Amino acid sequence: MPRQRGEAAPEPSVPRPPVSRPPVSRSPVSGPRALARVLAPARSRVPRAWRLFPTPTGTPFTFGYAALLAVVSTTADHAPPSLVHALQQGSSTDVAHLVRHPVLVLLASALWIAGGVASMYAAGFVLVLTALERRAGGLRTAGVFLLGHVVATLATEVPVGLSVLTGHLPGSSLHRLDYGISFGVAASVGALAGLLGPWLRWPVLIGFAAVLTGDLIAFTDPLTDWGHLLSLAIGVSTWPLVRGRRRSGTGGTGGPGEGGGRGAACRGRRAGASGTSCGSPGTGGVARWFLP
Repeated sequence: MPRQRGEAAPEPSVPRPPVSRPPVSRSPVSGPRALARVLAPARSRVPRAWRLFPTPTGTPFTFGYAALLAVVSTTADHAPPSLVHALQQGSSTDVAHLVRHPVLVLLASALWIAGGVASMYAAGFVLVLTALERRAGGLRTAGVFLLGHVVATLATEVPVGLSVLTGHLPGSSLHRLDYGISFGVAASVGALAGLLGPWLRWPVLIGFAAVLTGDLIAFTDPLTDWGHLLSLAIGVSTWPLVRGRRRSGTGGTGGPGEGGGRGAACRGRRAGASGTSCGSPGTGGVARWFLP
């Protein structure tokens, strides 16, 4: 009998030849993503040297102040010497000017760099204040600088005025030329030391204090040299202030919006993802303590 429609007999199975496929590479470095994963730890160990210098967004106070100092110094280099001397004399924080215009001369005297933009004061200003602002923020950095500049200036000039009144110094001492940013920079060094690791903090403090003490022993300008040591002590006294930002968790190593909550992020990395690094002693060396 014929078979019913739709019920065809099954065909015998015919073996098919194997299809050759190209071998799949399972190397961990194949492809751009895998290569990026391999190179990422190496990049993280490279010190971010560009962060040693101020930027408009990361360190606005240091960047703006440095730009203003550069403009004043460049203008002074091309202006007549008599005009520059007159401007410096008018902004000097000597006793005579402090009695008449204290606020004006305290601000104006901080616009001059002894030696110009190529001096060690300019380099110290840029490096120290940039590092301090990236760790403590712009307001605290400005406060430390201003505190050291004002307090050290008054502490060195008030005794001069008293000595003139008592007859121990001549009247010409009331017009002693005094200007510059060195007091503020010294205070910033003292404050920054409190935010460094212990293996870098004490060498910085002891080394800088030794240099200032050597200047004092040389007795070239004892009033200014005493002011530098006093400014350094003022900066050390601000450690609770500059460290307060790190405790509050508003970003210990960067400016506003940079690196906020880095400690919590590192704790999360250690507890969670594997293969990440939050600054182990073997990566970065001294830069781990100095570079923000």
